[in-house]
Amino acid sequence: MVQHLVYIMLAGLVLSGCASYHSMPLPSSAGGSKPVSLNDTDIKIQAEEIHHPVIEPIDFNYLDGLSPDEAAILAVIANPKLKAAREKKRVASGQLLQAGLLPNPRLSYDMEFPTGGDTAGTVTAFGVRLDWAVRSLISRGARMDAARHDAKSVSLEIAWQEWQVAEAAKLYLYRLMVADKQLAIAEDALAGQRESHKLIKKGFNLGEKTSIQLSDADSAVRKSELAMLAARQTRETERLALNQTLGLSPEQTVNLQKGLAIPGFDDLPSAQKLINGMESRRLDLLALRAGYQSQEAKVRAAVKSQFPRISIGPSVGRDTENVDTAGFGVNIELPFFSRNQGNIAIERATRQQVFDEYIARLSDARFEIAKMFAEVESTRRQIDAVERSLPVLRKLAQSYKQAAKNGTADYLSYYGTLNEFHSRQIELFTLQGKLVDLGVALEIASGRYLPSRTASEVK
Repeated sequence: MVQHLVYIMLAGLVLSGCASYHSMPLPSSAGGSKPVSLNDTDIKIQAEEIHHPVIEPIDFNYLDGLSPDEAAILAVIANPKLKAAREKKRVASGQLLQAGLLPNPRLSYDMEFPTGGDTAGTVTAFGVRLDWAVRSLISRGARMDAARHDAKSVSLEIAWQEWQVAEAAKLYLYRLMVADKQLAIAEDALAGQRESHKLIKKGFNLGEKTSIQLSDADSAVRKSELAMLAARQTRETERLALNQTLGLSPEQTVNLQKGLAIPGFDDLPSAQKLINGMESRRLDLLALRAGYQSQEAKVRAAVKSQFPRISIGPSVGRDTENVDTAGFGVNIELPFFSRNQGNIAIERATRQQVFDEYIARLSDARFEIAKMFAEVESTRRQIDAVERSLPVLRKLAQSYKQAAKNGTADYLSYYGTLNEFHSRQIELFTLQGKLVDLGVALEIASGRYLPSRTASEVK
């Protein structure tokens, strides 16, 4: 009889195709993921072959500097957080595989030895039974539908994250452009204040200026220095934010493409047009819809799982009187206490939760678009007002400069007007940066690229 047991064990070992274990230690801080190189040929290949519902592949060429579209593509390829998020696809694929697998049959073996009484003529008894659960077939289709929709939901959710990261990369690039311009203006303003301070100090030494005027000039220089340092810090903050989004090292320098200008987003569709059809464009809403379909299938699977557990299978054996038997067995679970009602209630509640989340996010998106659109209009009007004032201040500063050369005015009036002009320039770039923030936010909220004109350059 021992040979029967040996055969069964050997059959189990042969039939089991087990996966092997391999350890995967975490890296140290020095051995983590390596930052990407902008000149890497793999980046160019991946940029030309990228597959995304919204983002189009491009010809990546960093030799002429980084453009907004190249920044968006590079972020999708190299951002470390996206690399981690994409692993969810493998999890979802594994869940889909698991949902389609049928349960293994169960093989049981028992052996009985005569140990007392009239044992003459008796033999060792044994029994072998093979069982397989039938109920898994009933809910298999629903479980596979749930896993299939869940995998689609995960793919769309990852695509939504990629879209947000791509838009963030564009935004940080534009912010870096604005910071560069504001820093240049702050440096010019500081140079002007220092020149003005020299003139006032010279006048003070000649007795033409008072100590109060000299103190005011000192204060103006200190204020300009602080503004310049703040602009330099802002520029560094935006540079680091861009590098982090692109998957670059903190110390790496990113050269921006020559001739880039800040987008103005003048020819926007109406707010209603941005809202219409949003549920078929926004990837997060599509992901939620797929998630809802997955939950519908899970409810269906839970309802079907009310069917009692049934296992069937053949059996062979021999009793102690050496009588061989063969038969067929059926085990049925009697649903007296549990009819899977708890799981059904959980799946239905989860379905309602996903339904409510979809409705809430759709409603929030509509209001977000409406509010951002109104803010875009307000910011654009402010930009127009500042743009109209700049030529006037520029002309006034030029007039004071010419008058100072002719001796009909002093240079202090010129530098004062020039400082006001610089302040308005910084204000204009701040408003243009805010408009870019709103434009990118509208693109994310509406799930589509928006037309944008180039903002007027400040001379």
